[in-house]
Amino acid sequence: MFSFESDYTEGAHPLILDALVRTNFEQLSGYGFDKYCDSAKEKIKKACGCDDAQVFLIAGGTQTNQLVVDTVLQPYEGAISTTTGHIEGHEAGAVEFTGHKVLTVPHHLGKMDANDLKNLLETFYADDNHDHMVFPGMVYISHPTEYGTLYTLDELTALSDICRQYEIPLFMDGARLGYGLMSNGTDVTLKDIARLCDIFYIGGTKVGALCGEAVVFTHNNAPKHFFTSIKQHGALLAKGRLLGVQFDTLFTDDLYFKIAKNAIDKADRMRAAFKEKGYKIFIETVTNQIFIVLENEKMQELKKSVSFGFWEKYDDNHTVVRFASSWATTDDAVDKLIKLL
Repeated sequence: MFSFESDYTEGAHPLILDALVRTNFEQLSGYGFDKYCDSAKEKIKKACGCDDAQVFLIAGGTQTNQLVVDTVLQPYEGAISTTTGHIEGHEAGAVEFTGHKVLTVPHHLGKMDANDLKNLLETFYADDNHDHMVFPGMVYISHPTEYGTLYTLDELTALSDICRQYEIPLFMDGARLGYGLMSNGTDVTLKDIARLCDIFYIGGTKVGALCGEAVVFTHNNAPKHFFTSIKQHGALLAKGRLLGVQFDTLFTDDLYFKIAKNAIDKADRMRAAFKEKGYKIFIETVTNQIFIVLENEKMQELKKSVSFGFWEKYDDNHTVVRFASSWATTDDAVDKLIKLL
């Protein structure tokens, strides 16, 4: 058996493991107050071109989304997401658990359309009874989206402009951000994201780290006492060094971007093979996630030799499945998949 089930089936990049071992016996202060966390944050700010940013290292993606949404919003506010947004469908109601509602708009290949966002906001404030309703307090998007698609610079700019018009923050889930930035089909850079978003995070868990996400508040706009809120939400590691060492390594010599590019290169090979061999592509993507429509019998046959992810039912006889490459995917694994196909 070999696996294309997800992009976090492997452990961590060897350079990260080496760094963790090399620094293992250093006596460092806890909770992220150590030289490696400080160094990682400075390197991230430099990569973002955002000197006045505030960077916080959090253990996981769901914790990050819940924490940011809960601390940024007022008690009477909700977060706007597409119907396919991660906080809406795949986080077990973590946002609602904090008492905040997820307000949804339709998705377009996984993305939020600026016109839908504007319509929601205009409709809300045009209602004379809106004081009795949940206020739209922030916009949540993912890049790449759940469908492996990417926002263009124009699309991201349009969303940002509307958010600033209505004075609500734009929050980007960047769990797979590296794969979006290194895609051959993107015109969005990390500096663009830092300029257009109020909050975003750089995913480590799915891009070479054992765990961890780096939250960036782009213009000194972190909620008051955010550090205390991290602890209150159970998201603060006593051994914060574990995150600091990892992100310090990822942002040394462009390692984060280099290993993300590996996933894109391998996905491009896989995508070409699927098309060459006549498999039906469910949705065209340019990232590390490939969605295929399989006959159910063919799906069961493939599952005997290779792992992949269930996505959704297509019809009574077909299923949409996902093949995902990662920072660690090898040419040998892709060769095996092509031979199997």
